[in-house]
Amino acid sequence: MRPCFRPLRIALVASAALAFSLPLPGVLPAAPAIARGAPDSFADLAARLLPAVVNVSSSADVQVSDNGPVVPPVFPPGSPFEQFFKDFMDRHRPPGGGTKPEPDRKMQSLGSGFIIDPSGIVVTNNHVIEGADEITVTLQDNTSLKAKVIGRDTTGDIALLKVDAGKPLPALAFGDSSAMRVGDWVLAIGNPFGLGGTVTAGIVSARGRDIHEGPYDDFIQTDAPINRGNSGGPLFNMDGQVIGINTAIYSPSGGSIGIGFAIPANIAKLDVAQIRQYGHPRRGWLGVRIQEVTPDIADSLGLHGGNRGALVAGVNPGGPADGAHLRNGDIILSFNGAPVKDMRALPRVVADTDVGKQVPVTVWRDGKEVTLQAILAEKPDDVEKASATPAAPIPPKPAEIAGLGVTLAPIDQGARDRYHLSADQKGVVVTDVTDGGAAAQRGVKPGDVIVEVQQGEVNSPDDVRRRVETVRKEDRKSVLVLIQRADGLSWVPLPLDGGKDRAPG
Repeated sequence: MRPCFRPLRIALVASAALAFSLPLPGVLPAAPAIARGAPDSFADLAARLLPAVVNVSSSADVQVSDNGPVVPPVFPPGSPFEQFFKDFMDRHRPPGGGTKPEPDRKMQSLGSGFIIDPSGIVVTNNHVIEGADEITVTLQDNTSLKAKVIGRDTTGDIALLKVDAGKPLPALAFGDSSAMRVGDWVLAIGNPFGLGGTVTAGIVSARGRDIHEGPYDDFIQTDAPINRGNSGGPLFNMDGQVIGINTAIYSPSGGSIGIGFAIPANIAKLDVAQIRQYGHPRRGWLGVRIQEVTPDIADSLGLHGGNRGALVAGVNPGGPADGAHLRNGDIILSFNGAPVKDMRALPRVVADTDVGKQVPVTVWRDGKEVTLQAILAEKPDDVEKASATPAAPIPPKPAEIAGLGVTLAPIDQGARDRYHLSADQKGVVVTDVTDGGAAAQRGVKPGDVIVEVQQGEVNSPDDVRRRVETVRKEDRKSVLVLIQRADGLSWVPLPLDGGKDRAPG
């Protein structure tokens, strides 16, 4: 019965088009949409591309204890080794449900890759080879070659391998991924389920997808079938250029449901060039912690024209932003001449900017635009975290801020001990939150520290009260507070309910 569905659907669509073919009064007829037809065949293109697509096989030792249960090795989230380890343990668990498996073995994982240089440079996903003890690349003619890792980008999930075939190998070229439009045909080649070179076709379903894999997410979404083992394989345009690296799928079952994601070629080729030169990506770094500009935050800072830009919620001491005199509470509106539409846009444009370059940064500060000059540094690998002070509960003297629904206290030694605050912590500590109040609705909790109100430092409950009253007199709907928590600083807009502040009697 299934073949009958398609003709019926076509007939219904055709009838609908005929019924509405006459223009309505006062409405201009829409220009006809012209789409290129599907290729008669992808065979010639596939035959030309397949020799440069490789299978990537990774192996890792599974350590088995003779005296107790096996402790799984640690693999990165999304790594093929995660599922393979689970399958391995299920297959080799002894009868009766015991926990002691057979002796030590090697675990195999399969992915894909593609050659970008005749000398044997291979691109794949980092998660395909992460944690591997041995990597083997298999060419289209079934030649297997041992591979070594040239370098990797753990954040961007790209790895670069080198094989020695003793002869020039067929290689692929990156295309311009920014030229791809939603609806364009694409071809995916990879190694799904270890079957060997497999070709699938589809279209670009969406651009600029954020799937919360990292700070630089900007994926191409495609409906070209992508399954386990396709990771690291190329996504091609109809000219045979690589416009993406197949990296992830959305699937409840582990198989393709037509929602796949690829790293755009314009991001990948910059990463690859830097890995080849330095052994790792060399991203630009501004040294700020940012958060989203909500309508409430925009209103409280007098920023008109919608919620745009990225709000600075922390500045790394000694970093480029610190040297350029950026401050907490600044809203970054443009970077190096490019408008910052939202907080997602800033990390990518900063990362793509050359290290050591001086760039203009326009911020919204004190009700006007200010342009600063920042010299970008290389993104550091680690960020040190401040340690906390041991606890000894002594309650500080509280003062209620009724309009916000919080009770505050100055930071003395008792507050530092009770709430595990660092010795140099400044501001006012939250000791209580009114149920259903403005602060409670925005997630404020006891132990949070209010550092600034409306971009001005506060050191006592009276400082907070005065700044809140000033905002009320300006008829603003919310007041912006900078809150320090264990995980860092963040700006929180608190709605003003018109209540009057009071000190406890």
